[in-house]
Amino acid sequence: MTQQPPPGPGFGPPPPQYAPAPPQYAPAPLPQAPAPSPYAPAQPYAQAPPPQQPAAGPDFLAVDKRNAVVVDASGVAFETSGLTVEFRWPEIRSVHYRASPDGKALMVAVVHMDGRFYECVVEARPRTRLQEWFPQLAWVLGHYRPMG
Repeated sequence: MTQQPPPGPGFGPPPPQYAPAPPQYAPAPLPQAPAPSPYAPAQPYAQAPPPQQPAAGPDFLAVDKRNAVVVDASGVAFETSGLTVEFRWPEIRSVHYRASPDGKALMVAVVHMDGRFYECVVEARPRTRLQEWFPQLAWVLGHYRPMG
C-alpha cells in the first residue's frame, strides 16, 4: 500500500493519525453547559434607580441668540455659543451679576470653590428686559444662597 502525503492547509482537519496530541500540561476540557433554549423566557434586566431630581423651586432664565444663564435648584448653568457649563451649588463659592457698561446686557459670574472665575453675558433685548431680570435673579439667588 502506498502512503499518500497529507493534504495541504485549507483542506479540512488532518486525518486522525496526523492530528496533534493535546499537551500534557493542559487541563481537561470542562463539560459544556447546555445552551439556553431560544424559547425560554428572557431574564429581566435590573432597573437602574431613577436619577435624583432636585427639589422643585424657583428658577431664573436669561437667554439671547447665542448665550443663556439658568439658575435653579441644581445650581447655575451657562450656555455660550452651544457650549454648556454647569455648576452645582456645593462647588460654587459665590455668584455675582451686574449690567454691562453700556447697559445692554446682563453679566453673570460664578466663582468656583477653588477660585476659578466663569462669566456669561446675555444681551437684553429690549433694554427694559434687563430691569426685569435683576429682581428675578436676586430673588432666585436669595432663595438658594441666602448668605451670598
